[in-house]
Amino acid sequence: MTHLTRPRTRIQVKNSETILDAALEVFSAHGFRGATLDLISDVAGLSKPNLLYYFASKEAMHQALLTRLLETWLDPLREMDASGDPVEELMGYVRRKLELSRDYPRESRLFANEILQGAPRIRAAIAGDLKALVDEKCAVLTTWMDQGRITRVHPVHLIFSIWALTQHYADFDVQVREVLGPGHDPFAEAGEFLNVLFSRLLTPTPTLIVA
Repeated sequence: MTHLTRPRTRIQVKNSETILDAALEVFSAHGFRGATLDLISDVAGLSKPNLLYYFASKEAMHQALLTRLLETWLDPLREMDASGDPVEELMGYVRRKLELSRDYPRESRLFANEILQGAPRIRAAIAGDLKALVDEKCAVLTTWMDQGRITRVHPVHLIFSIWALTQHYADFDVQVREVLGPGHDPFAEAGEFLNVLFSRLLTPTPTLIVA
């Protein structure tokens, strides 16, 4: 006889999301090793047994967050359209990555902490889904370069540079704001700067033809 999984009730969904949000807060602030069930319980406002009813362990919460995060992280690159204008598509990707850092700073720090620990819980996904998507989009970039539509640069390092120059604003938010000082909007200013930087890098220089 087949046992069907009962759909979760509204309160179960709410509690699960409350726990994951609390876990995200704790993991992004303390890292995986520094996070404890007691800390997550305090932030969630739920008892530790209640936490363990929904998630079997700290590891299970962390894995759930990373699985969800990786999908969110890949979406901006997935949206790069091979049939679009190359510079516009790449600048759209830069913009989406910067917006992701602005809107999901805790998730960005969670991902950075996992990578700094050697990615023990997400390495397979990096070597699998993430690498496959990067390879796919690098093939698109290479085609655009072969067609002379964008400047020829190393496609993987181009993507790395976009990651570095956008995720920095989430992972080093305190440093960014302290150095800029009051009265600045880091993400608006970064958007303007990165638009100039990458559009100039990627727009091919016209070939000078001497008669």
